[in-house]
Amino acid sequence: MSARLIESLATTEALAEVFSDASILRAMLDFEAALARVEGRLGVIPAAAAAAIERAANAPDFPVADLARETLRAGTPGIPLVKALTERVHASDPAAAAFVHCGATSQDVADTALVLLLKRAEALLAADHARLDCALRDLSTKHQNTVMLGRTLLQPAPPVTLGLKAAGWLGAIRRGWTRLSASFAEARIVQFGGASGTLAVLGDQGSEVGRALAKELGLGSPDAPWHTHRDRLAAVIAACGVQTGSLGKMARDVALLMQGEVAEAAEPGGAGRGGSSTMPHKRNPIACSLSLAASHRVPGLVAAFLSAMVQEHERAVGGWQSEWPTVAAVIQATGLAAASMAEVAEGLLVDETRMRANIEATRGIIFAERISMALAPSLGRDAAHKLLQQAMQQSIAQHRRLIDILSEMPEVTRILPAAKLGELDASESYLGSAETFRARLTSTE
Repeated sequence: MSARLIESLATTEALAEVFSDASILRAMLDFEAALARVEGRLGVIPAAAAAAIERAANAPDFPVADLARETLRAGTPGIPLVKALTERVHASDPAAAAFVHCGATSQDVADTALVLLLKRAEALLAADHARLDCALRDLSTKHQNTVMLGRTLLQPAPPVTLGLKAAGWLGAIRRGWTRLSASFAEARIVQFGGASGTLAVLGDQGSEVGRALAKELGLGSPDAPWHTHRDRLAAVIAACGVQTGSLGKMARDVALLMQGEVAEAAEPGGAGRGGSSTMPHKRNPIACSLSLAASHRVPGLVAAFLSAMVQEHERAVGGWQSEWPTVAAVIQATGLAAASMAEVAEGLLVDETRMRANIEATRGIIFAERISMALAPSLGRDAAHKLLQQAMQQSIAQHRRLIDILSEMPEVTRILPAAKLGELDASESYLGSAETFRARLTSTE
């Protein structure tokens, strides 16, 4: 796995590779190579110099450990990278070395490299969100008629369907992905502004070079450099925060359904998945745990990024330097949560018999609202409510069904015949608009 052991519960293998040293270095060198190519074509630098720079940028053996050490002293990875690249160009073509990094500043390299990494990460997140969307649609459709307890404040409530619950997860996650995808698209832009964001060293060619560089890298070209304007990146990070919250909500629901006392659903198992080092009987909600851990970490990271948005003048002191590890951690956490919940949705084990048994275990008190509404027109709302409270207390104390208690009350049987009363604790006939809502949430139109 590309991730360090300490990050092994915080990322997927694919996202760890995206933010690996080799990947970051490649993104920065891609910027330098693309800049040289563009400036060579436009006559800003000699074509021979552009070719020499591109060859050097494609060398595989840049000393990453040295670059990291020097970055700590320089305050930016761009300075040691450009130094190392210039030395390599000089070794093969001394004249070309003078044209390395022409017109750019160190933050141009770092910001554009980060955007290139986000572009790669977006594709990975999109794939797992597509998996999750498909799996939740299938789960919702399969269980559109699977009745289960509704639960409010963790207590039994009138019934819902598993199909509606899954559709609720899907709706939130779809909305979140729409926001996140849009923010990714807005942030997919090049950074090229030079020393003070004016590209003055390039004269009247600065804007043309910037547009050509963006095209060369497959990125958008902004109206102006954005060195201290971090709103686009902030939108990505904030959208990740919302999305991990929605993924965490799904994870929390599934984990609660897996509790032994509930036992209505379970994550898919498999070798090394969900076991315990001391209790062989356990199936732990591991994928849910990973998603919940991500949803706990990300809000603080979002706050850290937002607090660093207040950046000074044309270049920041400390704010910009805080971003790389924050962005990497947020994107990886979001990706891990999405991948984990896709795994859960694709293989969720559902015990419909247990769902039915848990409804029956309430002895019908979850239908008190329904019965009260049936009695209210004749008795009045307050009187019906008091009567139901009395009946429920007896039902709980005597471990008897609520409708059996009610059938012994003359004030009830005068209004509701036994046959009618017997229908009032049937789950399937008290689902209201559940299917309408489920269908709306899962619609692809």
